[in-house]
Amino acid sequence: MPSRWFRWLVLTVGFVLVAALCSTASASADPLGQFYHQRVVWQPCNDAVLDPAGAQCAGVRVPLDYGRPDGRSLTIAISRIGATDPARRRGILLSNPGGPGGPGLRTMASVEKNLTADVRAQYDLIGMDPRGIGRSDAVNCAVPLPTILFSAGFDLFGYARDAALAGGLAASCLAGDQQKIRQITTRNTARDMDLIRGALGERRLSYYGASYGTYLGSVYTQMFPQRSDRIVLDSAVDPDRYWIGMYQDMGPINEAALDDWAAWAARHDDRYHFGGTPQQVRAFVEEMIRRAAAHPIVSIGSQYLIDEHTVPMMLLALLENPKLDATLADVVRMVSDGVSGLGLDVDKLKSKISAAVPLESSGMAAVMCGDRAAPRDPAWYYRNIEAARPTQPVFGAFANNITLCAYWPDPVEPPTEVHNATPALILATIHDTRTAYPEGLALHRDLTASRLVTLADTRIHGAFRVGLSPCVNDAVNTYLAQGTLPATDITCEPDPSFFPK
Repeated sequence: MPSRWFRWLVLTVGFVLVAALCSTASASADPLGQFYHQRVVWQPCNDAVLDPAGAQCAGVRVPLDYGRPDGRSLTIAISRIGATDPARRRGILLSNPGGPGGPGLRTMASVEKNLTADVRAQYDLIGMDPRGIGRSDAVNCAVPLPTILFSAGFDLFGYARDAALAGGLAASCLAGDQQKIRQITTRNTARDMDLIRGALGERRLSYYGASYGTYLGSVYTQMFPQRSDRIVLDSAVDPDRYWIGMYQDMGPINEAALDDWAAWAARHDDRYHFGGTPQQVRAFVEEMIRRAAAHPIVSIGSQYLIDEHTVPMMLLALLENPKLDATLADVVRMVSDGVSGLGLDVDKLKSKISAAVPLESSGMAAVMCGDRAAPRDPAWYYRNIEAARPTQPVFGAFANNITLCAYWPDPVEPPTEVHNATPALILATIHDTRTAYPEGLALHRDLTASRLVTLADTRIHGAFRVGLSPCVNDAVNTYLAQGTLPATDITCEPDPSFFPK
């Protein structure tokens, strides 16, 4: 009898040891397992937009450096608006609003308005502040400026100012937690997305991304093709031109957008008095920029500068949507009066611009510079600026200007080459002022199983909007609800009632 008990004890201990060894080996073989299988605890968001939308929020722990998963970690803030019909629920629809550097925790509270009841029944809507942004362990470059992007001005001296400023901005970013800021990249955010998918217990991930979010989404399809479900990419970026080429493309399209706005302003000359023809309005704007160079306004309290380096950026910010035409006209009038010595409420001016296009400069710097190396030679940028001036008198000096990325360390890993057969629905607008239409065509070629929806004859950034184009919205909602892409590429028209007269 004792012998039998002894044998039983030995076998039991042996099984326990083998199980422990297998568990250790498994953990060693899957160092990310602790992250993919973590418990997600949902809590109130304590947010004025998310709480009324019925959202809950949580934090998901991710490695700072996926090459060293046992090292430092970050916490990614996510939000969830639950599927309206749990019996029909098919998964999660995660989103990114663009930027780069845009906080996305609230994004689905806005996108939800465009979704049909059929789509809402099937998906939990997941918002996310990407790593290093918003509530997700935000990086801070200590940059007291509303943007890290400037126009180079009119001459070599103006360009030299921007080159020196860019170097100072880079130093301010890199003087802090450099180990952290250099890991704020698109590839790591794509990895975070997949980890969130796993932590939420989902086999696949559906996604809606706008602007820069289309680049993030395309990178995800390249890195995790088997985990990609229904992918919608709105205002698409060409992965091969992100980010330097993307900005260079903004020069010509915003000159055209300025002409379009000038035609609107000329029709309202009785109110704004910029000129009765589009040519007169454009001349007024170009002269205003020259007056801003001669009489800059520095507002210390508002941390705002108004000169030839910043005024083109104000125009750019408000040209992205015709619904902002009147706001842009107000801004032009305020700046014109201010640089003419008639007085200016800088806080009011700042609020008009930031309300339309909120920016997160530190996150933008980290992602752009961490994703792709920029040319180091200042002369390269200046040659491009001078070459663009004749045809791009307002925006060429911005679109080709040097940035802090010229002073940034080389990225921790190469950019992603996107070319795969993951199905996706790509939206592109012919007169988009942020992502030029040819970029959407290029992404369509890179994603060989995608379908392209073109929004015709529209100066707007972001095609999936309430009231803009029922044709576009039907294509998106049909794809998300049924998984059915259009049989061929299609062109949609905007609803004329969407635009101001």
